[in-house]
Amino acid sequence: MNDRLPLSAVLITLNCAGSLPATLESLKFCDEIVAVDSGSSDGTIAILQAVGARVIHSDWRGFGPQKQFAIEQAAHDWVLCIDSDEIVSAELRTSIEAALAKPDCDYYQFPRCNRFLGRYLRHGEGYPDLSLRLFDRRKARWSDDTVHEKVITIGVVGRLRGDLLHHSEDTLETYLAKQNRYTSLAARILVEEGRSIPTAKLLFSPLFRFIKFYFLRGGFRDGLPGLIHILCGCFNSFIKYAKMKEYSRH
Repeated sequence: MNDRLPLSAVLITLNCAGSLPATLESLKFCDEIVAVDSGSSDGTIAILQAVGARVIHSDWRGFGPQKQFAIEQAAHDWVLCIDSDEIVSAELRTSIEAALAKPDCDYYQFPRCNRFLGRYLRHGEGYPDLSLRLFDRRKARWSDDTVHEKVITIGVVGRLRGDLLHHSEDTLETYLAKQNRYTSLAARILVEEGRSIPTAKLLFSPLFRFIKFYFLRGGFRDGLPGLIHILCGCFNSFIKYAKMKEYSRH
C-alpha cells in the first residue's frame, strides 16, 4: 500500500537476539526500523544491522523515558512501538496500513495476544490486553514512568483489528525472574510516592484478582497455562504490596 503515510517502527533493545528475528520479519512493511539499544552483547546489534535497522546506543533511562527518547529518533511522525518479543500479525499489518492510508484518529490501540507456556491466551488477563502502540508522535508521548509506562493522549483512541502476538519468556523460571524485577521496581516507585498499603489489600487483592480473571473473564478456558498465568499474576499482586511493606521500613 504505497499511498499511506510513512511509518517508523521503533524498538528498545537489550540482549534479545533469540526473539528479535521474528519481530523484525513482521516489521518489513514499515518504512524504517529504529532501535535504541542499551548495551547488548549477544548479537542483537548485528541482527538489527543485517536488516538495515538504524541502531542508536543510549544508557538505560527507565521504560517510559527510553521509549520516548526512541520515538524522538524516528524519521517519521507516525510511529509503531514494538517490543523485541512481539510480532505484528498479518491481519494487524493490514489494519495498520489501512489506517495510515486515511487516518481518522491520532492514535490507535489493538489487542495483544500473550503466548504463555506454549499457548496463546485468549481469555482472562491475557486477552485482549489492549495496547496503544500506533500514534502520531506530535500528538502523544510516552509517560515518564520507569515501569508500567503508557502513552499519554488527548482525544479519541481508535481500535484496529488483528493481534499483536507477544511471546513471553520461554520458561517459567525466566518469566518469574522478570516479574520479580518488575514488582520490585513498582513497589519502590509507590513507596517513593508516599503510598501506603493496608494489610487488607495485601491479603484480598490477589483473591479478587483471581475471581475477576479466572472466573468472570473466563481464564479457565485457557486450560493449565491460563491457570498458571493468573496465579502468577495474583502472586505478583501480593508480592508487590509485600515489598512495599518491606521498603517503607527503611
